[in-house]
Amino acid sequence: MTDAMRLSICVVVGLISCFLALSFGAANTPLSDVFNGLFSQGSDEFVQRIIWQLRMPRMLLAFLAGSGLALAGLILQTVTRNPLADPYLFGISSGASFGVVCFIALTGVSFGFSMSVAAFAGSLLSMLLLIAIAGRRHVGQVEAMLLAGVALSFLFSALTSLLLYFSDPQAITAILFWTMGSFSRAQWDTLWLPFAVIIACMTLMIAFRRQLNAMLLGDESAATLGIHVQRFRIMMLLLSSLITAVLVAMCGGVGFVGLMIPHIVRYFSPQGSSHNLVMTSLVGGIFMVWVDVLCRTLLNNQELPVGVITAAIGSVFFLFLLYFRKQSR
Repeated sequence: MTDAMRLSICVVVGLISCFLALSFGAANTPLSDVFNGLFSQGSDEFVQRIIWQLRMPRMLLAFLAGSGLALAGLILQTVTRNPLADPYLFGISSGASFGVVCFIALTGVSFGFSMSVAAFAGSLLSMLLLIAIAGRRHVGQVEAMLLAGVALSFLFSALTSLLLYFSDPQAITAILFWTMGSFSRAQWDTLWLPFAVIIACMTLMIAFRRQLNAMLLGDESAATLGIHVQRFRIMMLLLSSLITAVLVAMCGGVGFVGLMIPHIVRYFSPQGSSHNLVMTSLVGGIFMVWVDVLCRTLLNNQELPVGVITAAIGSVFFLFLLYFRKQSR
């Protein structure tokens, strides 16, 4: 099977998944009503409101979140040559969450473009600390970056908990639920930002595909091919920080997506091709759409945080990955 056929299958599965996801929710909506609500002007107005004002923006945000986090994980795994790299493990997600919680605690505002700026400031601080700790080392640089990222993740999580401890008790519950991840606040007028960022970052990744492939060969080999390794790595780390920050500001902390999806896609698509980048984005979006469906349907009249499901799945995947890496040695 060619890469083009695999990509076509991913597109079809993605479209079907997005359509099916619109039928799940508190109100029972058969697929026929979903179809009429999408394509028929004479359908029930109540059903149309549910689909277009509630479920459609939520489904699109879930797809964008999975797509963006998968790309961020692919960037980190490529430039660090570490299959365990992930925005969550590198402290980027925790830094972005810390920036958002600081912004909410200081201003009381829990929505808007400013939250994305605060999230990017937090993730940028995390990246700067990571580069300062391990970025200039040559021997064991990759291992040092991973260990430093885990330490920074715990540091920013502790600072976030400290801010929550001194925050308004009425706001703590809402902030805690947000930090665990949710797509319930999705709105049409805010979807443009993650969409624009993800499209721009994917375009840059395709444009720098040759440099990304060279990074997989090692720093020395990449340097002999004319690539300024340190500068390019920092640029890609900032790109990953931007994607993570925007998504954290929109839907909270969601971990392990960037770890799992690139590994899954590598089983049926060679790394380094443009098809691999697009398929990673599509598979990440499909995965997150169905995770959101699980969050809405597992419990009656309740909604589980998205981060709980992804952490449960991702931690098991992480342990299996460590086990199989040990067995292959």
